[in-house]
Amino acid sequence: MNFHTQAAMGAAQKDTVRAVKREHMYSKFPRSGATKEMVLDMAQEYGVQFVDMQFTDIFGVLKAVTIPVHKLASAIDSNVWFDGSSIEGFTRVTESDMFLKPDLNTFAVLPWTKNTEDVTARLVCDVHLPDGNPFEGDPRRILKRQLEKARALGLTFNTGPELEFFLFQKDESGNLQPLPHDQAGYFDQTTDLALSIRRHMAFGLDEMGIEVEALHHEVAEGQHEINFMYADALTTADNTISFKLALKAIAQSMGLHATFMPKPIFGINGSGMHVHESLASIEDGSNKFYDASNTRYFGLSSLGLSFIAGQLAHIKAMNAIMNPTVNSYKRLVVGYEAPVNAAWGQRNRSALIRVPRITNEKAHLATRIELRCPDPSANIYLAFAVMLAAGLDGIKKGMSAPEPVEDNIWMLTREEMQERGIGSVAKDLNEALDALAEDEVIRAALGDHFFSHFFKAKKAEWDAYRTHVSNWELDQYLNC
Repeated sequence: MNFHTQAAMGAAQKDTVRAVKREHMYSKFPRSGATKEMVLDMAQEYGVQFVDMQFTDIFGVLKAVTIPVHKLASAIDSNVWFDGSSIEGFTRVTESDMFLKPDLNTFAVLPWTKNTEDVTARLVCDVHLPDGNPFEGDPRRILKRQLEKARALGLTFNTGPELEFFLFQKDESGNLQPLPHDQAGYFDQTTDLALSIRRHMAFGLDEMGIEVEALHHEVAEGQHEINFMYADALTTADNTISFKLALKAIAQSMGLHATFMPKPIFGINGSGMHVHESLASIEDGSNKFYDASNTRYFGLSSLGLSFIAGQLAHIKAMNAIMNPTVNSYKRLVVGYEAPVNAAWGQRNRSALIRVPRITNEKAHLATRIELRCPDPSANIYLAFAVMLAAGLDGIKKGMSAPEPVEDNIWMLTREEMQERGIGSVAKDLNEALDALAEDEVIRAALGDHFFSHFFKAKKAEWDAYRTHVSNWELDQYLNC
């Protein structure tokens, strides 16, 4: 029984028919090498009326210029111009002209717009300057630069993120509140809206060409996880921005709000974005993290170990990008299964980096590492860029990974952690930003333009938070 059959069991007959159609929607549309003619044919076949030309700002907020479908051909040939001065971290008013160059491989119809008068597709775009050069502050371009560095070494970077999210209800007045819509727990199989909405989300993602692998309820009430197929980092990043948009739109259609806020509720687990990573050979596709002879280190190659060492060495600067909000660090605390310890291992989920266990017959394909501190508030293009930059730095410098830690680090004393050289992630956004300012490798990966805008904006965010008087403080101290 295939995934669609399982997910459609008990649904109305029309949903089953729609599920079958979803399986074949993109069967004739390549995910690489797409042409103008293919895109125009797909747009006509599915009755597309509008096309969102998508990109992200420096914080990962999805933006778009929407064009009517009769302008699609000219947009493919001549791009789409827009005012970059209005986008956070882009250009000044006196240098505002920019254009969007669509990546034709990313064409997809937005499933929640089907069966409406405004069927809409999307194309993910690269941002360019008037002279035709790529804009150095475009997050997608920043990732591409790092991928080019990997390619120069004969390597491609594969990633698979696991985004956790909450589904909340609105209060009686229609205001958004952190009110979980269910009372289920980890892997609970319920018959309430939680099960139905995850399946609708899976169908929607499949319609966009994003292959879902698994979906389940997470630890906290109202918390969920849907995992999709790994791919090269650029494809995965494009899929991730579509994933977040799709889940929000589908949740909204069912009267709920999907949030990727790292820690929306005090006292329960927050939402992470564990990222599985590996490097493959461009020449033959072989997994460069795999070495069957290295049983001491779980079948990881020396290249894989150096990659780990690089990420451990740069982790606090990486935190500024992978955990970019004040709220991110309310998830990264001891006691909620959050990975705060800069160590690595296999059985140890208290470590920052884990090597998943793989059956022997699949080890040559699936050996990888899992970085566990990122959260889904991050700009995914930038997160992947700094992960790769740190890992490649470890490889280029021949860094040696420390010994793996298989103990429960949360049970070690501070003295024991110091003796074993176990560090930690940044304790808050301010520490992460200071580490980023001092880290030449991660700063170089981001570029001067991006760093200056991001650092200034995030320091302002920290200062606003630092000086804000919270309700907790009023409750505690107003009677003084």
